[in-house]
Amino acid sequence: MMDQTEHRQPKGIRDRIAFAFVKVLRFFADLFFRKRYGHRAVVLETVAAVPGMVAGLLQHLRSIRRMRDDQGWIKELLDEAENERMHLMTFIKVAEPSFFERLLIMVAQAIFYNFYFFLYLFAPKTAHRVIGYFEEEAVISYTHYLAEIDEGRLENGPAPDIAIEYWNLPKNATLRDVIIKVREDEAGHRDRNHYFADALIAGDEPVAAPAH
Repeated sequence: MMDQTEHRQPKGIRDRIAFAFVKVLRFFADLFFRKRYGHRAVVLETVAAVPGMVAGLLQHLRSIRRMRDDQGWIKELLDEAENERMHLMTFIKVAEPSFFERLLIMVAQAIFYNFYFFLYLFAPKTAHRVIGYFEEEAVISYTHYLAEIDEGRLENGPAPDIAIEYWNLPKNATLRDVIIKVREDEAGHRDRNHYFADALIAGDEPVAAPAH
């Protein structure tokens, strides 16, 4: 099982900027959503599904431009985007966002897509570090979500069918089972994005993780 408490200490100005940016986002998310973790997850996953697609696109163009193999990196980034999209599809069934929240999602996605596209275009090292820290916060949020369920403050209802099928869960799986799977996914994305940032900083060509 992934280490759920892992945190990469910022080193240098690039890391500190990335960490501070993510903490600012966390502050506003806490202020707006408080303990409405299902609704927080919907907006979180809407944003989280953007980076892998943007990075995959730009790495695809880079591979073509340089006429070099991508070492499986593009597929991993696109798989990350797909995984985050499935998180979103799951929590839409759980939280059933209101019209206002759906509007917020559209605005957040439009802003974040353009921001991340240009960040990745000009500073891919920082872009991956931002996502590494973003995923650290996601792991923390889902850990708090689990605690609310375990302490009886939130209902542990049945897992949505889409989640049962995607993670191959038993038919009697609960929301708690789903959150554990989502948290494991986020921890994996955290570790991989920190690795990508480290590899780029070191001047190495990142290599995709072995297929599971």
